Amino acid sequence: MNMNGLLAFVVPGGWELVLIVIVVLLLFGAKKIPELAKGLGTGIKEFKKATNEINSEVQRAMEDEPAKSTPSQSNQQSASSTNNSQSDQAPKA
Repeated sequence: MNMNGLLAFVVPGGWELVLIVIVVLLLFGAKKIPELAKGLGTGIKEFKKATNEINSEVQRAMEDEPAKSTPSQSNQQSASSTNNSQSDQAPKA
């Protein structure tokens, strides 16, 4: 079965959506639906906020990582050049 055939069974059409709305109205009532929608909206907002915070932390870590590795590499290079110059100055026996 191809993907379009599968989606035809999963995605409800016009009359199915009307039936779902009627069932939801009967189960929860007209007064409860705005409260449910508000809670759902708040949950989605908090989820997006947390996702953005995690993404910004990852970005900051990625930007800080090269900055931290650069001084250590330059320190290693300067230390190795110092060792080479000291070995050149040492008397050979």
